[in-house]
Amino acid sequence: MDNTIFTLDIGTRSVIGLLLVENDQGYKLIDYVMIEHEERSMLDGQIHDVVLVSEVIKKVKSELENRHSLHLDRVCVAAAGRALKTKRTKISKDIDQQPLMEKEDILFLELNAVQQAQYDLALEEENLNNQIHYYCVGYSVLQYQLDNELIGSLIDQQGKIAEVEIIATFLPKIVVESLLSALQRAGLEMEALTLEPIATINVLIPESMRRLNIALVDIGAGTSDIALTDQGTITAYGMVSKAGDEITEAISDHYLLDFNEAERVKRDLTEYGEATLTDILGFEETVTLDELAKAIAPAIETLAQEIADQIILLNNQAPKAVMLVGGGSLTPRLTHAIARKLKLPDNRVATRGVDAIKNLETLVKLPSGPTFITPIGIGIAAKQNPVHYISVTVNDRAVRLFDMKQLTVGDCLLAAGIHIDKMYGRPGMAYIITFNNQTITLPGTYGKAPQVILNGKEINIDHPIKHGDKLKVKKGDDGKEPIVSLKEIIDDYQSFHITFNGESDIIKPEFLVNDKRVTADYILKDHDQVRLIKIKTLADWIDNKGKQQILDDLTPFTIYLDGQKIELKQFSGQLKINGRLAELNQQVMPDDQISFSPMKQVSIIELLDALNLHSEIEINVNFNGEAVRLSKKVLTILQNNQPLKHTDLINTEAKLTTQTLENQNFIFQDLFRFISIDLSKVKGNLQILKNGKPATFLDPLTNNDQIEIKF
Repeated sequence: MDNTIFTLDIGTRSVIGLLLVENDQGYKLIDYVMIEHEERSMLDGQIHDVVLVSEVIKKVKSELENRHSLHLDRVCVAAAGRALKTKRTKISKDIDQQPLMEKEDILFLELNAVQQAQYDLALEEENLNNQIHYYCVGYSVLQYQLDNELIGSLIDQQGKIAEVEIIATFLPKIVVESLLSALQRAGLEMEALTLEPIATINVLIPESMRRLNIALVDIGAGTSDIALTDQGTITAYGMVSKAGDEITEAISDHYLLDFNEAERVKRDLTEYGEATLTDILGFEETVTLDELAKAIAPAIETLAQEIADQIILLNNQAPKAVMLVGGGSLTPRLTHAIARKLKLPDNRVATRGVDAIKNLETLVKLPSGPTFITPIGIGIAAKQNPVHYISVTVNDRAVRLFDMKQLTVGDCLLAAGIHIDKMYGRPGMAYIITFNNQTITLPGTYGKAPQVILNGKEINIDHPIKHGDKLKVKKGDDGKEPIVSLKEIIDDYQSFHITFNGESDIIKPEFLVNDKRVTADYILKDHDQVRLIKIKTLADWIDNKGKQQILDDLTPFTIYLDGQKIELKQFSGQLKINGRLAELNQQVMPDDQISFSPMKQVSIIELLDALNLHSEIEINVNFNGEAVRLSKKVLTILQNNQPLKHTDLINTEAKLTTQTLENQNFIFQDLFRFISIDLSKVKGNLQILKNGKPATFLDPLTNNDQIEIKF
């Protein structure tokens, strides 16, 4: 059977061998053999004793060969998911002077991030005293940012700081090398290699489902491996160092059983729902699955908590659903516990069995449950997405890569340890100038991106490569000194017209470089001293025109009255733009109509009005049937001890005093200053009446009094 696929799942507790055949409908499982390790030759999925593991592989291989009269010499295997390392890294680049205009620039930025992730991983391992060499086997872009804002693409974007965040996956070389050694000792050649999480995901979560945020947890004997999908890709891998063995130990502790007996009890309970056990004291007991779940509830809770914590750590939140596979996933009530920890409905956490694999026909009866999902997935994934080694030369140096996907030039640069950022050309020398006494740096142009040549032709870094390709990377050209004109560093330098008190005026800036007048097209040089005399506000224009009197007249009109300082802004000069009062810091715009009225002299009557002071009092009386208004001066304004008339004018800063008359009441004789009587015509006795009653010349008068004089 030339189309037979021989698959090995080399696990911590056992080695499972499968024979699969691919046909038009999918895959057919012909047979399987499962043999447990007699000693602890595997630890947490990693081969620790190559010789002992190879002996178990030989037994599996021989049994399948004998059953089907086959000669098996090639096998598909998987590297343990727990061996994978993922690093999430963000890197930024200043693009203030040169935006990322092309896809090539963005790819270089992504590779910088991957190299940073590789460096961080190496540092992490060094701190743990691990001398492990890791290969990058893939990366995914999580997000781009421009000036701290999420953005879909950086191509042709303008801004200051561009950022890319990636998640990169790394595989240690020792994992593959130990697998190869064990297979070679068993007389087998590695036909294809895949990764255990990828194998399981391929058969349970097809690409069409990977846009969903799903966690896949493979609970084995020694560890629980976790893989996450989202947005169409596998986003993260993780591992929890607790799994089925912790459940077995909890059973052993509670029921006083040795480890192997506890393992048997666990399997029987899983398969039959109850088991009979004999403890180390010889007492026999029959236990149901529910009784077991209650007895080891703390161990179940601990395992569920650690799995949930790792999922949250990798995913930053609870996923939409969780799939459990592996023998340890059959632990009673584990799905319910994980759902509770992740705050998911119970129907969002489930154990999947072989029946979930589509287009698979089995010719032999398989144990129920999820145990065989990973072995079957290895055979299918290793054929569909195999991992090969390929060799290329980078700058005349041989580099070997894991061909887990379509490799590109960028993968070669990472594997060769070429620091992308150091291959960029250096920026051109900057100029330092002073502009209106402020130091300004004019940066040179950015250096060019590296030149990448594949087999003699210049290509992009996302170009695919194949075995035997020859790659050369040349440093990009250095940038040049800046070529910047004066007008490029000035926001607005255009001239414009205004009018002042009806007369036209032109406002235009003046440029001085090293105290010499230049035009706006002047090309700046290093250490230039630049001055721009630019009129932006009314104050600038007044200063430029030398109209100091305007500023003087805009100060408040001030007097000193009886020693008290009083400001009367209504008598100050007024500066207006387009008919409205203006401030000195107001911007002057084209075609503005500017008017100015200077500070004026103020009459005493205007001053009294402004101060709300009254220099006279008045009353109205009726004399012999006619209305008469009487007035009397009660307040006098003096300057230099001289009384001032109402029509007299004063200037700002005038020092004035007030004089108030003591008697401010009207008496009868005051009336004669406002009426006239021809005494020569008076005959007989004189009778004076106020409001119908007799009065004298000294009687007081009030408003609206009725006065009569009779003869």
